[in-house]
Amino acid sequence: MENPEEKPIQFHEMELDDRILKAIVKLQWSVPTLIQEKSIPLQLEGKDVLIRARTGSGKTAAFTIPIIQKILNVKKTAIYQEVKAVILAPSRELCHQICNVINDLTIKCSREVRCVDVAPNISINVQKPMLTEKPDIVVGTPARVLMHLKSGTLDLKKSLEVLVIDEADLIFSFGYKDEMKELTSYLPSIYQAILASATLSEDVLNLKSLVLHNPVTLKLEEPELAPTSQLTHYHLMAEELDKATILYALLKLHLIRGKTIIFVNTVDKCYKLKLFLEQFKIPVCVLNSELPATIRCHSVYQFNQGIYDIIVASDEKALEDTAAVSKKGKTSEQSSKRRKDKESGVSRGIDFQCVSNVLNFDFPLDVQSYIHRAGRTARGNNQGSVLSFINMNEKVLLDKVEERLRAGLKEISIFKKYQFKLEEVEPFKYRAQDAWRAVTRIAVREARLKEIKQEIFNCQKLKGYFEDNPTDLQVLRHDKTLHTVRIQEHLADVPEYILPPSLKSLAGITKRKRKNHNKTGIKSKRNKFEAAKSNPLLSMKFDGFVDKLKKKGKK
Repeated sequence: MENPEEKPIQFHEMELDDRILKAIVKLQWSVPTLIQEKSIPLQLEGKDVLIRARTGSGKTAAFTIPIIQKILNVKKTAIYQEVKAVILAPSRELCHQICNVINDLTIKCSREVRCVDVAPNISINVQKPMLTEKPDIVVGTPARVLMHLKSGTLDLKKSLEVLVIDEADLIFSFGYKDEMKELTSYLPSIYQAILASATLSEDVLNLKSLVLHNPVTLKLEEPELAPTSQLTHYHLMAEELDKATILYALLKLHLIRGKTIIFVNTVDKCYKLKLFLEQFKIPVCVLNSELPATIRCHSVYQFNQGIYDIIVASDEKALEDTAAVSKKGKTSEQSSKRRKDKESGVSRGIDFQCVSNVLNFDFPLDVQSYIHRAGRTARGNNQGSVLSFINMNEKVLLDKVEERLRAGLKEISIFKKYQFKLEEVEPFKYRAQDAWRAVTRIAVREARLKEIKQEIFNCQKLKGYFEDNPTDLQVLRHDKTLHTVRIQEHLADVPEYILPPSLKSLAGITKRKRKNHNKTGIKSKRNKFEAAKSNPLLSMKFDGFVDKLKKKGKK
């Protein structure tokens, strides 16, 4: 007989406010995830908690629901409006995402619980009036929250009750170590602290000693990724040029369906792949660390809204390992020629919604990066798949990932071989080679310049400047024409003659009916007879008139 104590706790059994429960019903969360079930009661009791759970397990709701409940409890007797909770996250996108979750959960009590996002997506002067109203919850990056504490627009010494640090394993690696140490001096001596992380790295343990007091550690006994019944891993051996050919064939023949994230390892490859696919009229958007925050948020929004079904994302190792030292003694951030935004991490934190496929065009550089990339799909109870293109140099990395994922599992092999015959799409290769070579380094540079110019035109901060200096705007608009890649209209279609017979039905392309010309000429004669019969002018005969002329000639 089953022990009733072992039954999972439902949301309505957690003593949550009815307004929160109504919002949960509207979000269609039927049952709490494992991390929500275990952590929410502990947080409601006021305990410090270290949450360790895999990507996509519902960590955001696990710490936002108790915060909202606590604020609603305080509001029953509160006299003054004060900031009760601060949520710190390493990236602007993640701050925006957390605010969206809070807004969804407080849709029935938006007057009682107010949340403000102070991530660096807007000017600090614009945020100051928002903080003077003392919202209940403040969400932001450590650097921006510290700026407001120093300026005096945010005071937490007497009011703060809950501090949450999301994606805690990235806080130090994104360069916030000094900010976090300084920020703690502005906090009260007693407060509840929550750390949420996908891994228990050394950085997390350092943060734990910095902000937690005798915490409860929730390290759930679950795999780092969704089970193989929910998430399928494929691999396909291919060299660089073959990767481009296969990707073109898979997307153009609709062999990959649903929302797809294509991961590469560098920013330049991100744009190269975008320009390559656009030649075949395959619409994609890009996401990388060098884009301004507004563009990054807009790209994620367009992808989540279904405007684009494909997003090409660069996932540079430099972002997650800023402490790595090169042979010359410089950090990877210092040795980089371009300035990367430390507050952006593509494979981490961002909630890409309803992703069906993750495609590794470049295989990730370590096991942890693969886990975080694969965690973008098969979230919640949804199905998903990961397809990785592997060249000979990347085979070693694949073996390391498989060894890690197989630990503790009964499966002989995690990665399935993707059934794809390269020789069947050999005719595609010539098109793909031409298109790939057309995307030169100059074309990539010009494409990026074009994007920067467009951002300048759309920038609200420069709008006033251009109104006062219209000549500068005209000069910028009539600057030299940028030449990226010539779009050839005929590449948008897939000719029937290059399709292999086995893929025609899958691609949804049927053979066009051709006119049947009878070699014996019987059908053509019948057509002439039918035409003559229907047209009286063609059916007229002049034999009698010709005979009279012959008789006159004889006489």
